[in-house]
Amino acid sequence: MALKLKYAGNTHVGMKRSHNEDNLLVLQDENLYMVADGMGGHASGEVASEMAVSTVADFFQETSSDEDVTWPYKMEKGKRYEENRLAAGIKLANLRIFETAAQNASQRGMGTTLVAITFAGDTAYLGHVGDSRIYRLRGDELTQVTEDHSLLNDYIKMKDLTEQEIENFPHKNVIVRALGMKETVQVDVQHEEPEPGDLYLLCSDGLNGMITDEDIRRIMIENREDLEKGCEDLIQAANDGGGNDNVTVVLVEVLEK
Repeated sequence: MALKLKYAGNTHVGMKRSHNEDNLLVLQDENLYMVADGMGGHASGEVASEMAVSTVADFFQETSSDEDVTWPYKMEKGKRYEENRLAAGIKLANLRIFETAAQNASQRGMGTTLVAITFAGDTAYLGHVGDSRIYRLRGDELTQVTEDHSLLNDYIKMKDLTEQEIENFPHKNVIVRALGMKETVQVDVQHEEPEPGDLYLLCSDGLNGMITDEDIRRIMIENREDLEKGCEDLIQAANDGGGNDNVTVVLVEVLEK
């Protein structure tokens, strides 16, 4: 039986940037929700992030309307159908961005992060590349359910940094995995069983780079009944915290099974 869902999303250029390189896309028929944070300078990052979300959406629509459509990648053994489907869509997006950048000198080096969540049956499937995040609020407990593909996170895992060392880390914005950087990409995919009342947040690092996880948790709890306001309040908090980057958020609530 399909889960009943409610969602809202919003994006903002922030307080310091002149243009927005983030993109979000919701494909309601497929219960697919995505946030992408582009990089590569004026226009290029925006192109990469839009290409990422639209390519995955197109792949989901094609595979939904025609189950016999040929996939561009083989299914990975041990993974469920929907995990493979999500991974294949993201890998295809990576290849399209990489090939577009290779053919156009002005877009060389463009790339993007991507976080995506899709619901099928009573299961949530999560896929991501880069340091955009998915959080889950269950009851009053907030959990980051994706792992940042960042240099900082690699150092934390290797060296057990203190909070002060993390705060002063000089390369916080360096990501070690993104769409468009190479011809192939490793996509992290996972699945979990949501519970009624679970609230998922997809966000670019313009949010969690400006406010703490505790701030995020508080705002999500305060706005369980109004997801549109929740998105607005999260973005406002990021901008009040400095707004150094574009900020994009999507909230998805699991109403009932």
